[in-house]
Amino acid sequence: MPLTPADDPLQFGKVAEVTLGFWLVKIAATTLGETAGDAVTMSMGLGYLVGSALFAAVFIVALGAQIASTHYRPFLFWFVILATTTVGTTLADLLDRSLGIGYLGGTAVLIALLFGTLALWRRTLGSVAISAITSRTAEVFYWVTILFSQTLGTALGDWVADPDSGLGLGYEGGAAVFAAALVVVGAAWLWTRTSRTVLFWAAFILTRPLGATLGDWLDKPHANGGLALSRYTATAALAAFIVAAVLLLPQRAERIRR
Repeated sequence: MPLTPADDPLQFGKVAEVTLGFWLVKIAATTLGETAGDAVTMSMGLGYLVGSALFAAVFIVALGAQIASTHYRPFLFWFVILATTTVGTTLADLLDRSLGIGYLGGTAVLIALLFGTLALWRRTLGSVAISAITSRTAEVFYWVTILFSQTLGTALGDWVADPDSGLGLGYEGGAAVFAAALVVVGAAWLWTRTSRTVLFWAAFILTRPLGATLGDWLDKPHANGGLALSRYTATAALAAFIVAAVLLLPQRAERIRR
């Protein structure tokens, strides 16, 4: 009887295989992170500090379950991704708005944290490729990197798109900019020999501000360039799409390299 990813931990890892379906779910998850984060901090009126604390607690519990797991569990993996997007949204807003750092300042701080983590990961373990995640240490680096990338995406998306500050391109304009950047990364993947690891992390980082601008476009008021949809409705619709995608699309663990 052939082994499955769950039966063969020496051959398969605990993170999702990178496919087109992976990117579709990732963009939906990052968009949901924006609408859900804003629903808690703005619509419910809990504020950025309380919202960050709540989502951080969810993230810590989910991450503990993911690290304790012995094999890839699709719904658990994507739940942790969702937890990083929601806490990333509220943390970025806390830095940018409540602490007064501003969009550009918050973006700069988070870029430093993100690339500092990647540099430390590479220096410690020799590779930041997801096919090289063969230890708990590598897994922790992976999730810390994701958390910083998701937080950066909110700050970067707001800086580019917010009509009242930053570059002011608007939510549609910001989404178009990040979508175009992803097309460039995809073209490099298909037609150049650029490092696959570099391109993966570039795409992973860019999908977050794309999702942030799409989420803001869905739920911000008409006066600010949004569609003024209910944050609760948008969040529920995105959650339903993600659940359906995880159920219907092939879900495999990334093959690890030894």
